[in-house]
Amino acid sequence: MYGEHDLLLKNCSFDGEEDGESALKESANVSLEKCFFNLRYPLWHVDTVRITDCEMSEKCRAALWYSDNIVISDSVLGGIKALRECRNAEMKNVTVNSPEFGWKDAGIKAENCKIQGEYPYFLSRDIYFKNIELGGKYSFQYTENVVIENSVLNTKDAFWHAKNVTVRNSVVNGEYLAWYSEGLTLDHCKIIGTQPLCYCKNLKLIDCETEGADLAFEYSDVDATINGGVISVKNPKKGKIVADEIGEIILTADSKYACDCEIKSRNSGR
Repeated sequence: MYGEHDLLLKNCSFDGEEDGESALKESANVSLEKCFFNLRYPLWHVDTVRITDCEMSEKCRAALWYSDNIVISDSVLGGIKALRECRNAEMKNVTVNSPEFGWKDAGIKAENCKIQGEYPYFLSRDIYFKNIELGGKYSFQYTENVVIENSVLNTKDAFWHAKNVTVRNSVVNGEYLAWYSEGLTLDHCKIIGTQPLCYCKNLKLIDCETEGADLAFEYSDVDATINGGVISVKNPKKGKIVADEIGEIILTADSKYACDCEIKSRNSGR
């Protein structure tokens, strides 16, 4: 069906023992309902596709590349590199198990989805997530213009080098959170993991909670209000950090920058 337009495919299976690929390449205005994909590269260079109640297996490698105006609902994406260099893609009630998912995309929306994979959304921009469960490593690296709400992110090294990111009412669980980020706001979030939020510019925490946060904020420009305690704060660059308890404030003589940061523990009065 190369280059075909205005297609409705229902209860179809793209499968077989013989090798095959690129079933719907360069097509447009495609609706897929209750279809099964077990062959690679099915939807490349497609303009306007709606995928409903479909399954893409582990063998369905690189399913959607260079495509625009995508709506995926009540479906399973199971192959590596399932979404790349796409524009205006929406997902709702979708389960994803795909390493290197969502690279270099723009205009991404997802709601009520479960996403598993390493390096998801690398170099993507203009992202809005709501009610997402995400698991893996190295998520949202080099992303820009991201809003995430009411979600649970279990991911090591999330948001490295990310710009203009806001995370609200969410749990972010992982080591070395958001190093080298710029314009990150964490609003009423729970932050779990060691050595979070170092080398950040324009970092803001609004009534957040931390767990296991030691050596936090090193060389960061930060404005933070924290409910509860922080194990230790090390060499923040500038700004203000206010928490109920700060176990240890570490200001070393060999710090690269002089500390121009107000650090206040509410309960100790210092």
